Formats: sequence, structure tokens, C-alpha cells
Amino acid sequence: MIQKRIAQWAVMAVAVPLAAAGARRLSHSLEARRGPSGVTRLLTKGADMIRPQKAKRRRFW
Repeated sequence: MIQKRIAQWAVMAVAVPLAAAGARRLSHSLEARRGPSGVTRLLTKGADMIRPQKAKRRRFW
């Protein structure tokens, strides 16, 4: 049971950010070749939804 949780954590900690970075990179390369399109916007929005580039700062005071 603990091994399953560790595997889930590893996927969330490693695979998801890599997928977001890959989608963002693919979007930038397609946009550089062919210009902005619906596909590039969709890839960028998907990458932002998975992992935003700028994290919100929390203030505790």
C-alpha cells in the first residue's frame, strides 16, 4: 500500500511537470515555424492548466 502511494507521488512529482514542459516546448516550436494557431494556444493553455509558470505567492501575515 505504501509502495502504491510512493509510485503515485513519483508520477505527480516527475511526470506531470515533464509533460507540461513538453507541451509548452512543442507549442513554442510550432508557433515559431508556422505562427500562432489554435493548436499552439491549446497546447499552451493545457500546459498552464497542468502547471502554471508563475506560482502564486502566499502571504501568511
